[in-house]
Amino acid sequence: MERIIVVGSGFSGSIIARMIAEKMNKKVIVVERRNHIGGNAYDEYDENGILIQRYGPHFINTDNYSVIEFLMQYSKLFRHDTKLLSYIDEQYVRLPFNFRTMQQLVGDKKSEYLLKQMRAEFAGRDRVAIFELLKSNDDAIREYGNLLFEKAYKTYTAKQWGLNPDQIDKSVLERVPMAMNYDERYLNKDFQYLPINGFTKLFENMLNHKNIEVRLNCDAFDHISFDYEAKKIKYDNKDVDLLIFTGAIDELFSLKYGRLPYRSLNIKYDYYDEEEVLPCEIVSYPQAPGYTRQTEYKQIAFERPVCNKTVVATEYPVEYTPDLETGNIPYYPVLTSESKCIYEQYVKEAESFGNIVLCGRLAEFKYYNMDVCIEHALEKFNEIKLLLEE
Repeated sequence: MERIIVVGSGFSGSIIARMIAEKMNKKVIVVERRNHIGGNAYDEYDENGILIQRYGPHFINTDNYSVIEFLMQYSKLFRHDTKLLSYIDEQYVRLPFNFRTMQQLVGDKKSEYLLKQMRAEFAGRDRVAIFELLKSNDDAIREYGNLLFEKAYKTYTAKQWGLNPDQIDKSVLERVPMAMNYDERYLNKDFQYLPINGFTKLFENMLNHKNIEVRLNCDAFDHISFDYEAKKIKYDNKDVDLLIFTGAIDELFSLKYGRLPYRSLNIKYDYYDEEEVLPCEIVSYPQAPGYTRQTEYKQIAFERPVCNKTVVATEYPVEYTPDLETGNIPYYPVLTSESKCIYEQYVKEAESFGNIVLCGRLAEFKYYNMDVCIEHALEKFNEIKLLLEE
């Protein structure tokens, strides 16, 4: 009988565990360091009946309906178009930056020419990355690109990543392109949903299978060991046939090639005796000192609790530091040329064993959106199936 260990119970680990258990009828042990399942998508109800996502807001946005169909096996979903605002120069503007944002920032008269030029230069495009504006041959477009860069991208990046924009991988800065229209949705994805009863309930249903054993409050690194000569992995001194790892890959190999940089969050909660306080469910603050965004979870709920209270979560980005009380949970890989080189060394180490599968943001050191993470986990299962059938 195969001994299959899955480290981490977020989307990557939970999906792969369920697929192995259900589709291949094999036993799987899911090891989770924290006292709950769901990874950073974990949510819970507070004393006022407000469903709070404890590690920041998560939404299901995808162009592939197969992702929605897959999740619907474990939870009822409801349509929710994610909409954000950004607070710039003491006014709320739409995020993603769109044509209305332009009118707000430069005025209607100046925007008339800009609108014509942008429609001509980017004809047929829904969204355009900030770098394309900065490289435009049109002086007005380039000037507007610089305005957005200086007032939003540059300042937000400095707080979120603790780096200058020229140090961070270009793909990160292209995650929120400008809308070439008046579209108010944060992402121009065809299918946008949230689970009616929250993400935790979805994970509970996904991991509820006779072949899955979940071990909470269990640090995998206290149990995993490597026999480098025989190229074998052991868990509690017993051979492991397959290790699916979704955590920070540098920690799996005891920082052998150096620590990889991840960013974390310190989230503070403020309660108000009001129905609502923010003008939108999420507000970005590129110019604010220390914090990047606020979320009012009451505005996201499928059914809003009947109470004259609301809560706002404020996110303060910090460096991931495992031994501190705050910032001890890795959220985002910091993609730089140096960090990618370090990561490749860890990948080669993992590949040398032949039975380690890396999956997810932390293990693969990529800034995956949730839909990509789900699709990628399903693709990984197909690779795992071939491994186990050999």
